This record gives sequence, structure tokens and C-alpha cells, in this order.
Amino acid sequence: MADISVRGRLALRAAALASWASQRAGRGKGSMIGGLIALKIDGSLMDQLGRGRRTVLITGTNGKSTTTRMTTAALSTLGAVATQADGANMDAGIVAALSTQRTAPLAAIEVDELHLPHVTDALNPEAVVLLNLSRDQLDRVGEINMIERKLRAGLARHPDTVVIANCDDVLVTSIAYDHPNVVWVAAGSGWSMDATSCPRSGEPIVWEGAHWRSTGADFERPEPQWWLDGTELRGPDELRLPLTLALPGRANRGNAAQAVAAAVALGADAAQAAAAAGTVREIAGRYRTVQVGEHAARLLLAKNPAGWQEALSMIDPDSAGLVIAVNGQVPDGEDLSWLWDVRFEHFEGVQVVAAGERATDLAVRLTYAGVEHTTVADPVRAIASCPAGKVEVLANYTAFRDLNRDLEDVS
Repeated sequence: MADISVRGRLALRAAALASWASQRAGRGKGSMIGGLIALKIDGSLMDQLGRGRRTVLITGTNGKSTTTRMTTAALSTLGAVATQADGANMDAGIVAALSTQRTAPLAAIEVDELHLPHVTDALNPEAVVLLNLSRDQLDRVGEINMIERKLRAGLARHPDTVVIANCDDVLVTSIAYDHPNVVWVAAGSGWSMDATSCPRSGEPIVWEGAHWRSTGADFERPEPQWWLDGTELRGPDELRLPLTLALPGRANRGNAAQAVAAAVALGADAAQAAAAAGTVREIAGRYRTVQVGEHAARLLLAKNPAGWQEALSMIDPDSAGLVIAVNGQVPDGEDLSWLWDVRFEHFEGVQVVAAGERATDLAVRLTYAGVEHTTVADPVRAIASCPAGKVEVLANYTAFRDLNRDLEDVS
């Protein structure tokens, strides 16, 4: 257990009281308000809670929560692991997770990419997992190459940290390229629109099969130490492991590969780590199926163009309906121009319904994409408007959150 200062112990007691009050008032678990109050009292609390732990930080534009859950499962083969149960990946949520699991010798912490540099400074992690980097919430995050430079500079301050980096992502590779301690994983990248030019020289990136290279700098795809080969995960020293997942999609196989590589970097047995990662079935309501009247609704979350493209590839074409729900609140990003970057497909034989607070914006995009659809703003009613049977529901952040709440009310 970390040695906490007197001020830090006062901060933890205040946080516990605030969390209790929040729960009593019916305002949720109270972990975020507890973390915020704790940090107001003692700004060094994250540093203190991280001491003595072997920590893995997981960041990227997409897949953070899933990979964190998989990394937690893989690390659990070594001992107890502190982690966020709710995906709260900024300072208050991280402090809350570490404070409620103070005796755990290991930690797998999801970190918002903008927060990674100072969280790395505070926790001095043994490993950092870099998943991918693409445009996300333009009105909050800003220009993507600026984020790449900040993450690169942040990791340069921690040369002993092992970086588990996706060599199929050009921007992630640039972040880790000069780092002295990198494990390269070919985790795949279904989205390359944000890395058509070299982040180091500005010249074009040329793709030759799976390999890519810059035409204007000594910068190319590194040779991976871990990669996917059909149903197997390949690794160092001719390692071959079956990789059987409960979660769908090629992106989740890449997430699992990086989770296993991170656990192995901390000393886990590779076979045990892979088996444990494969047991993850649901992440904060994502991928679960909910019965809504005559409809079996499977819930998928997507938050930016790359995530939407991957989620659309998971849609079962034999489903009776597809509900796409989009809000434009602050946590989603109020700028929805990214909708025009998503390659919406024609879903022949599937009834498509545009839903959410910004259903009209989505309907315009679907019309230009040639997708026949109806518009029903309320997602629950949108599900009910579909033919009986399996319905796929794809929603962005607050639409997903609100739909889960509404489904609890109707179930």
C-alpha cells in the first residue's frame, strides 16, 4: 500500500464522504466527485497512490476501455489489479480507481490521450499501450499532429517505460519511433485518412501491402514482435497461441494482442494472459444484447470516424433493423462534420432508422450516402419501429449512455 501523507489521507476521507453522499442522493456511484474533491485538497494524490504499483497505462482514440478490460484480465494472472470500472479516464476517475483499490500491487489504467503526458509523469508506469490516433471531437481535441507531438515529448521523459505500440498506425509509430524501449504489435488499422502524410516530414505515406513508409523521412513501419495470424497470436521466439475472443470485430483482436503483449512485458505467462483476455464479454454495456419487446437489441458504441467505420463493419447484415443514434452534446463533440467522413454502406434488406438528438443531421448524411431510412428521434421508439427480431443499435457517447438508462426504465 502506498505511503499517503496526512493531507492525502484527509483528501481520501473527504472523497469517501462525497461518494457516499452522492450515492445516498441517487446521483450514481460518486467516484468522479470523490476524485475531484480529493485532488482539490491534495494535488499530489495521484503520485502518492501510484507509488509501489506496477502500472500499465492504456491510451488511444478508440478501444481504450476494451483494451483496459483485457489488460486487467491478463494482468490478473499475476495478482490483484486496480482499474476503472466505468471508463473514467481523466484525473479524477484515475484517482478514484487507485484510491478504492489501494492494496492492489498492479494497475491497468485507461487514460484520455490529452492527459497521458502528465499522468505518465505522476504514475511512472512500467508500460504504456498506444492503440491508435485519429481525429476525435474536433472542438475539444484539436489538430491531430499536435497531439502526436505532445505524446511523443511526454514519453521521451520516461525512457525506461516499455511502450506497447501499434506499428500499423502511422501516428502511433511516430510517437514511439525514437523511444529506446518499444514492443511493436501489428494490431491493425482500419482507418488511415488521418495519416496520409508523414507526421515528421509532411511528405506522403506510401502503402505497400501491410508495409508503409514515408517518402520524405527515414520513417517506416517497424517489424512487429507480435502479430495476428488467422485465429492465432504470434509472438517472440516463434510463440503461437490460440486467440479466441468473446467480443466481435477485427479491432478487438488487435486490442487483445496489445493487452497480451503488455501483460507479458510485466512478466505474465503469454498463454494464460491470452486465455484471460478472451474472457472479456462486455464493457460498460457495450456489445450486450437487451430484449426490448419483440426485439433483441445489440448495443454498440462509436465516437469518431475511425470508431464508426469499425463498428459498421460489425453490423450483422441479416439483422431485422439497424438503429443509428447520434447526439451532439459536449462529451460527444458538438461539431458533427465528421459524419461526412464515415463511409456509410448500403444495407440492403435491413431497415435503417436515424435516431438521437441530431437525427436530422444523420438523416441528411444517410440520404447523400444513398441509404434508405426512416427518422425516429427517440432511440427506444426507433428500436420498436423495426421488424421483430435482432436489431443492431449503433450510438455515439451520450446517445449510448442515455439509451442504457432508458432501457433500464423499460425493462
